[in-house]
Amino acid sequence: MVNLIVGHKGTGKTKMMINLANSRAESSDGHVVFINKNQRLMYDLIHEIRVVCMQDYDEITNSDEYVGFLYGIISSDHDIDAIFIDSILKHADVNTEDIPEFLARLKVISQQHDIDFIVSLSADLDELSDEVQDFNLLKPDGC
Repeated sequence: MVNLIVGHKGTGKTKMMINLANSRAESSDGHVVFINKNQRLMYDLIHEIRVVCMQDYDEITNSDEYVGFLYGIISSDHDIDAIFIDSILKHADVNTEDIPEFLARLKVISQQHDIDFIVSLSADLDELSDEVQDFNLLKPDGC
């Protein structure tokens, strides 16, 4: 399943993701991965969560490379239960036009590998195409 957390900056998306990730890691038999732009959140997440900082992977420059990167993470750990991607629009030059195709690809990966994706987007729902509204939308407290 692919879940989206959509809202403007300051609406509580990252806080919600941290809480969801920590809760998931405590209750899951599988592994949880949290992908963030930098190391800023590393100490807010419990130590069982694998934190991936995209700052360490500047060579990933588009959504195709990003999906390949996700496959690499998945292939190195077959026990992944959930992958959290915070602020995808700040990673690898992904923009709002790329989001529908990117999410469709995540949906395929999710089904193939039985992994839940939780993705946050700093945008208005109105700014995104109608295809995005087919995904499970989670609302942060500030929305």
